[in-house]
Amino acid sequence: MQASVLTEVLLPLALAFVMFGMGLTLTLADFARLIKAPKAVVTGFIGQIILLPLLALGLCIAFGVPDYIAVGVMVLAACPGGTTSNLISHIAKANLALSVSLTAISTIACVFTTPFIIQFTIDYFVKENAPEFSIFQTVTGLVGVSILPVIIGMTIRRFNTPFAMKTENFFRQFSMYFMLLMIVGVLLSERHSLASSLESAFLVCVTLNLSSVLLGLLLAKSSKLVFKDSLTLAIEIGVQNAALAMLICITFLDAPDYAIAPGVYGIAMYIGPALLAVWAKRTMRNGQELGALHKTESV
Repeated sequence: MQASVLTEVLLPLALAFVMFGMGLTLTLADFARLIKAPKAVVTGFIGQIILLPLLALGLCIAFGVPDYIAVGVMVLAACPGGTTSNLISHIAKANLALSVSLTAISTIACVFTTPFIIQFTIDYFVKENAPEFSIFQTVTGLVGVSILPVIIGMTIRRFNTPFAMKTENFFRQFSMYFMLLMIVGVLLSERHSLASSLESAFLVCVTLNLSSVLLGLLLAKSSKLVFKDSLTLAIEIGVQNAALAMLICITFLDAPDYAIAPGVYGIAMYIGPALLAVWAKRTMRNGQELGALHKTESV
């Protein structure tokens, strides 16, 4: 895809707008939670930043997907959840405060980890016609579309909290529609490549989603976290920032076919959390019934 106003200006500005909206929901207390509840935050951070990319790498090798699907999956695995994971945590009655903290910390970290993951992925999977890639330019680009807008949003929330709270729903809706438009645009523009790789892309994306949710639950269990924190880790690790991954593929790598996998994942990533929410609701209901029974027996 040739560089254009859309790929070079409008898409980065739209994502920066989304990240600005996320910044409006954050405070310094969200980062301070690393000190107050280090076990849950560190466990989730390791799952998102280290284990998830390794899981994605293993699945790409196991499924033997085409190189452009493999790179897209790895870029996706390097982009933590964003505001979507926070919304799902709220709906699932998970630990929303922990979800926001993990989103805040991993968003900062991924600016510096994602470029190295991308470089490794291109070197490993792409044997011919590899796209030009600069770690430095990608870091500076990610700072511009993510870190700076988040800082501006946090600053406005600090000095104008009513405005931040009033516009929160608007930015959440904008983020959702922006991602959906990107998914539709990518899948339509790459429909010829998609026709030959839809099955492999869908299988690896669904498997990654379900496996990452399970990974979050296993990490929480190994760290002996409470049930709500377990739900949160499963959601945070299972839900990725598909919009950011697509932007990186289209704008930074100038390879829109790499964006197919993030586009497919942007649709498939709700499967795992939906099943998780059903299971969590049933588990909590059974727990409440058991507690009521014990209370009755003790009377």
